[in-house]
Amino acid sequence: MERFIEKLLFASRWILAPVYLGLSLVLFALAIKFFQEAYHVLSHIWVMKESDMVLMVLSMIDLVLVASLVIMVMFSGYENFVSQIDVEGKDTEIGWMGKLDAGTLKLKVAASIVAISSIHLLKIFMNAADTPNDKILWYVILHLTFVVSALLMGVLDRISFSSHKDH
Repeated sequence: MERFIEKLLFASRWILAPVYLGLSLVLFALAIKFFQEAYHVLSHIWVMKESDMVLMVLSMIDLVLVASLVIMVMFSGYENFVSQIDVEGKDTEIGWMGKLDAGTLKLKVAASIVAISSIHLLKIFMNAADTPNDKILWYVILHLTFVVSALLMGVLDRISFSSHKDH
């Protein structure tokens, strides 16, 4: 009975496979939104103010960062929790694949959240004249919360793995 339960628990990891596959649909949606933004920038390039164009480009960068984050979570999560990704050919190799454990992935996600938050904060600052000061203050506090959280995660990760350094 115990062996059956253990095999069932071990096999249940495959429930995550469709979830990771579903993330590829999110990538598709982000790509559509990215090209929608690109079309909007290019079709209005002659009449768009520079500040509006910068905001649009920042939105596009934001979409790329989120898409990159989805790729990292999708691949490393699948490899860490479901199965090794085994694809043939030299052009299919990604340098970081197989090297991201759950702790490193959390740090990369935290760093990505800080980067995305930075872009949103920059957008707020570009429209500072239209944004009430109390809202700007809350955006800054929220961003600093992300920064401090990411730093603390890095410090905790370093402390927890420093004892394993010598092994």
